[in-house]
Amino acid sequence: MLGTIPTATGDITAPERVLVVVAHPDDVDFGTAGTMAALVSAGSNVAYCLVTSGDAGDDDLTRTSEDLAALRQSEQKAAALAVGVEDLHWLNYPDGRVENSLALRRDISRVIRLVRPDVVVTQPTSANWDRIYGAHPDHLATAWATMAAVYPDARNPRSHPELLAEGHEPHTVSEVWMMWMAAAEGTMMHVDITATFDKKVEALRCHSSQTDRIENLEELLLEWASGVAANASMEPGCLAEGFRVINTE
Repeated sequence: MLGTIPTATGDITAPERVLVVVAHPDDVDFGTAGTMAALVSAGSNVAYCLVTSGDAGDDDLTRTSEDLAALRQSEQKAAALAVGVEDLHWLNYPDGRVENSLALRRDISRVIRLVRPDVVVTQPTSANWDRIYGAHPDHLATAWATMAAVYPDARNPRSHPELLAEGHEPHTVSEVWMMWMAAAEGTMMHVDITATFDKKVEALRCHSSQTDRIENLEELLLEWASGVAANASMEPGCLAEGFRVINTE
């Protein structure tokens, strides 16, 4: 039986199956590792889909792109295990060159039909120019391709007919939770991650190729999560991750 997860407006029942689709290793952990830990604890079956393997995520040119991709896959696997996630799907698109293409829509649709999630979690479709890292073109392309995969592609038997030929039956996703995105009152959900914040930190420390360079990582994460909680008028001391909830049935 599924349990609940705490939000700013009260506990909600955890969805049975959740799929997170992001551009790079570590994107899921910066955006939503605390929520994923809470969902796993509540009994949700959580899977990750990584569009790239992060093969452009290092300035050290003495390491090959293939070696970097292997390292970052291994870091993401460890980070996923830190919050209890074991099911990872790698699409292996080139890091830094992701486009919102029909091929990407098809490949995300395939994962949706395999995992058959109730909820898909993904990155924002809008750039955040207040923080340039939130405007990465890979993030935006992944977000738009994911939304197109959710609707109409994954549910439409006429979309990407090769998927039916492979045996992947159509699937309708009930909701999308879009990370970090401000929205009208009533469409935002703020998940209380106070109890799972330590797991978020542990997951991000697994990405040592990326996070070792960040001074005071835990303090930075605390600042972000406490700011999200404060914006949701949660009690002092609470930590949160925010999502725009989109009905996609």
